Formats: sequence, structure tokens, C-alpha cells
Amino acid sequence: MTTRPSTAPFSIEDTAHAWVPHGHFTMQGAPSGPLAGLRFAAKDVFDIAGHTTGAGNPTWLATHAPAEQHSPLVAQLLAAGAALHGKVISDELAYSIHGHNLHYGMPLNAAAPDRIPGGSSSGSVAAVAARLVDFALGTDTGGSTRVPASYCGVWGLRTTHGLLPREGLVPLHPSFDTATWFAHEARTFARVADTLLPAQAFTPRRALRLEDAQAEADATFAPLLDRAAAALQAQLGTAVEPALAAGVGATLEQWRQHYVAWGAHEGWETHGAWISAHQPAFEDAIAGRWQAASQVSPESASAARAAGQAVRERVRALVGDDTVLLLPSAATVAPLRDASGPEIDATRMRTLRICCIAGLAGLPQVSLPLRTAEGLPAGVSLIGPAGSDQALVHLAVQVWERLQAVPA
Repeated sequence: MTTRPSTAPFSIEDTAHAWVPHGHFTMQGAPSGPLAGLRFAAKDVFDIAGHTTGAGNPTWLATHAPAEQHSPLVAQLLAAGAALHGKVISDELAYSIHGHNLHYGMPLNAAAPDRIPGGSSSGSVAAVAARLVDFALGTDTGGSTRVPASYCGVWGLRTTHGLLPREGLVPLHPSFDTATWFAHEARTFARVADTLLPAQAFTPRRALRLEDAQAEADATFAPLLDRAAAALQAQLGTAVEPALAAGVGATLEQWRQHYVAWGAHEGWETHGAWISAHQPAFEDAIAGRWQAASQVSPESASAARAAGQAVRERVRALVGDDTVLLLPSAATVAPLRDASGPEIDATRMRTLRICCIAGLAGLPQVSLPLRTAEGLPAGVSLIGPAGSDQALVHLAVQVWERLQAVPA
């Protein structure tokens, strides 16, 4: 049983509509530590002792008991001095990168109020973008931190798969699930990295710009990638060279399909019995994904897994132990809140083609917050070797600081 820290009244005015109704509580952290004075929120897929995890769905909330102990990450952050300010919205069972929840609504993207925040860590990114907390725990399976970070103009990270503990975390696709966080300030983002991530020596000597990933993104990302490449070259002292993630004879669409089939089958193995027993209500697109997941055969999943493991080997060989990859964090800026279903689907497909690179490879990816010529948030990313997460965060911050020093 986890000993719960002292509690205090919940005092945040939720102007971003980011918190779940059962998430209005506060837990004080240790009186001192590397994160003392910082406030954070947790996506409602992380266990908090004495509170029931909702996973974005009231039926899940009603059919599960309160957690007996904290997620190890929550416990670690509290021990480091940060104060937990409740639980925020997740897309239902985290099976979306859109940011709309049938039951709790769509949080506000404070950086672009007429546009979606992205998901599935929608509440986490909205709370951070509105500066209601300093950072927020999220998860990233197929892009659920990188994409909303790009849409809302904040820092985001996909950690190396398996690097951070996933106990006390509602799973989606276990072969791809990662725990991570958002922050609106570079310094805070790095402080959390130094607290949660193990240090590992990483000296980047080579940088590659992924042209097939860039081809999936709107043209508005090209000048951002140009600027980032120049800053990265100045930081490393080596040219940023063009490369293809998928190589000759393969496509990112094929890679996306490997990820979708492999992940969907795992998701149904994880949650299919519960869904069948309780018949929970899901937003239409998410319901469609679960229906499709239920139809993926073991043979199809096995073939996708084998193909995905070949992708993993290719990308890891491309990165080696001394290379960073530069690519867009998403395919577009955040879609409008009233965008049509077909528009959202088309954007999602292109974005998943980008996100599946690090996802299939199990590698860390940091999204740096930039702005388009029109002033809209848009992220560019760096991918590094497995386990290089902490060093990659600091490299990303250094590159970002160079970009701030040079007018766009």
C-alpha cells in the first residue's frame, strides 16, 4: 500500500476544460527535491492511490476499484517535490490522437482555440498549454504525446519503449505503450527529464533528415525543418544529410499498416473481454477501431509483428549509437475543431505514417515547439538511439535555444 502524501484543496480554475470530474484533488509532494515548487497533472490512465482510474470511459471507472498504490512515476514525482493536481482527460482507452472524448468533451487548445488539442493525452496537453500546471504526465503509443505537443505548441516526448515503468498504467498496445510528459517551458521539461530518466552517454556525430517523413507533412513544415536542420548542424558541427526512413522498395504506409495490425490485435487481447462483457459507449471512430481490432486474426497479427520487427532493425541500424534523425512531429498543424470526419481521417493516416517510425523502432523522440509563418503551433522532432532519452532532451533544448536566437 502506498502512503499518500498530504492533501490540499483543489484550487485550479479549469479554463481549459481539461480535468475529469473525478480528478479534482491535490496531493502535496515532498517538502524539498529537484521538482519542488512545480505542479503537475496526470492523464487519467495513471493509478493514484485511493482514486479510481477512469481511462477516459465512465464504464471503466464504474467497473474498477480504487488504486491501492501510485504509479511508480507518480510516486517518483511526488518524492521529488512536485505537487499533483488531479487527473485530466484521456481519449477513451487512449485509442485516438484526436482529442475528443464522447463523455467528457474536448479540452481547449489554448495556443489555437479554434483547433483541436490532439489526443489521446488531450487533457494533459491542454492543461500544460493553458499554463494551469507546469507539466503533465501523458502516454504515447502511436503518437499520443508527440502529436498533441505539436498541435498545442509545447514540449513532448516519446520515451524509449520500456525505459520508464508502465506498472499502474492502463495499457493500450503493450508493445508500443510508453509513459511520458509535456511541459510548456524548456527548462521545466529538462528538469523532469533529469528526474525521471536514467543518464546514458550519447555523443551525436551524425544527423539525418528523413525525406519520406517530411513528404507526409504539409509544406508549411519545410521552412521549420530547414531552420531546425541549420541549428542542429551548428550544434553538432556536422552537416544534416538527407535520408529515407523506409528505404528503397518500402513505404511509410506499409509501416503504418504493420503498426495498426500488430497494435490492434494486442489491444483486443488486452481489453476485448472487458469490452465484450460491459459494452461501453465509445466515440464513433474509437468504436470503429475496436470493432476492427476484434477482427484481426492471429495470423495477420503475427505477420505484422514480424514485418514490424524488421522495421525496428532497419531504423535502429540507421540510428546506430551516434545519429539523430530530424522529422516533423505531425503531418499538419492542428485541424479545426469543426473539421469533417474524412478530413480528420486523412490527417490521422498521414500523421501515423510519421509517428510509426519511432513507434515500431521503440526509440525516443522529442518534439520541439515551433510556429509556422502564420503563427500556428507546429512541432519538429529529433529521434535518437535507444536509451539516449535524457541526452536527447538536452540536445533538443540546445537546438531550440539556437532557433530562438535567430529570427525566423
